[in-house]
Amino acid sequence: MTNDPLRVYFEALERLKRGQPNIVPRGTKITNDAVSLEAGRKKGSIKKSREQFADLIAAISAAAADQVRPQMEQAEKMSKARQAAGNLRGQLDAALERELSLLVELYEMKKKLAKLTGENVLPIRSARR
Repeated sequence: MTNDPLRVYFEALERLKRGQPNIVPRGTKITNDAVSLEAGRKKGSIKKSREQFADLIAAISAAAADQVRPQMEQAEKMSKARQAAGNLRGQLDAALERELSLLVELYEMKKKLAKLTGENVLPIRSARR
């Protein structure tokens, strides 16, 4: 990091890690090419074959891994939330099914009671006026 030419690359990497790039769009995936473009250099200027870039390439790889981790955590949270929503939807359907079954049973019982007592069947819902 003490070499002056590499300092520009490391500063560009830091801006990308903070999510405040000057040249490339925000949210750009951290790669060797993204760092070189953010540093104002040409794409592909960071070569794995050059010894001077070894530390920079290691730092870029670490930053890229850190950038991917929150996205994977977010995907896991989303998956769990979808699964929980599906479970709740199933529970709601089961509860509504039970309620409907009980309403039908209540209606049938009221009909039987009306036949036995000779009274009129009371509607489950009141008539709208």
